[in-house]
Amino acid sequence: MKARTLKKDKVNIITMGCSKNLVDSEVLLSQLKGNGIDARHESNGRDNNIVIINTCGFIDNAKQESINTILEYARAKDEGLVDKVYVTGCLSQRYKDDLEAEIPQVDAFFGTRELPALLKKFKADYKQELVGERLLSHASHYAYMKISEGCDRPCSFCAIPLMRGGHVSRPIEELVKEAQHKAANGTRELLLIAQDSTYYGLDLYKKRRLADLLEALSEVEGIEWIRLHYAYPTGFPLDILDVMAAKENICNYLDIPLQHGSTSVLKTMRRGTTREKQEALIHQIRERIPGIAIRTTLITGHPGEGEQEFEEMMDFVQRMRFERLGVFTYSHEEDTHAHSLEDHVPEEVKQERANRLMEVQEQISFELNQQKIGKTFKVLIDKKEGGHFVGRTAYDSVEVDNEVLIDASSGYCRIGDFVSAKIVDATEFDLYAEVIAPNAN
Repeated sequence: MKARTLKKDKVNIITMGCSKNLVDSEVLLSQLKGNGIDARHESNGRDNNIVIINTCGFIDNAKQESINTILEYARAKDEGLVDKVYVTGCLSQRYKDDLEAEIPQVDAFFGTRELPALLKKFKADYKQELVGERLLSHASHYAYMKISEGCDRPCSFCAIPLMRGGHVSRPIEELVKEAQHKAANGTRELLLIAQDSTYYGLDLYKKRRLADLLEALSEVEGIEWIRLHYAYPTGFPLDILDVMAAKENICNYLDIPLQHGSTSVLKTMRRGTTREKQEALIHQIRERIPGIAIRTTLITGHPGEGEQEFEEMMDFVQRMRFERLGVFTYSHEEDTHAHSLEDHVPEEVKQERANRLMEVQEQISFELNQQKIGKTFKVLIDKKEGGHFVGRTAYDSVEVDNEVLIDASSGYCRIGDFVSAKIVDATEFDLYAEVIAPNAN
């Protein structure tokens, strides 16, 4: 009788949703590999016999995408193409009981803070010495850094506290150590993320300490850009502007989700602010940091938004002239405060309003980009795509903002390097450039 050869497990981690989920997957990947387990992130290999799906449960479209992915691998398990399917992340945290009943092919479901329990399925230990270390799932020259988990805000539309729990800051020392480790492995840009970055430190230190964290990270040798995302406007710690102004390696860039431009809707959203306060804050930021690029996100169709409130938001966008803007349509999420209100705006109206907002923003973005023609910027090269090297200025974040396109036939750019580039043309969301100097520092 021929002895059966035992096939070694190969794990494929699939990530749905936002950059915060991506960080969780990278931590999981690091822990599995640290335990000697063969694991990959979003591998195309056909020999992966175990799949871990890190799900998103934020809005309807994201939830459906996660469910479809789970069902795809449940069918693959039925067909004998994979041996085990595990599900973790926000959707699993929020709907675990329902998912277990509906998709029995999944071997186990885990919440957002159950990494040690997931590792036990692989007879693996949670290694404390790997805390703060991650195997990046993308090019190593930039890295997301999650400075806190969860959220204490009461926003009416948001289910994140249901899935991620309350706000928990990571200690400054731990984050600095992680930054040093990343820098030693070639990371040149840190993108700081959290559910609410401006709340940082209140739980650990009894006061907001985002400015102290920025100061400490700016001293890490090798980190040339630090970029701040998801700064909640209410209680905004103005001292971070002093650090941004003083430190050359902190990008003049701020992602500050404002969500609406009508005071009445902001009140219904339970945002703790008004349009006037938001406008005053934006003016103050721009006065303290001249030339800063401000990214924001807005929601159309929230309960309480009529045509008048929407027109107020249109006017808000036209007056503020944000450098970057994203628009979402309202999703009526169960167990949120807004779910008790009538979802009175039809889906097609929500989308039509979102389109109208983006038409206004496209014109603003085009005009601002036209002003860049003839100017020279430090550009970080992210990738080569088609006939172009694709990079970003300090005023643009990964995937969501403008890209700088450099004709690849005019010369070679190394991925992960900074170059000095002159803008020669511009559209609404793309800048075309020529390299002036290959190594900008």
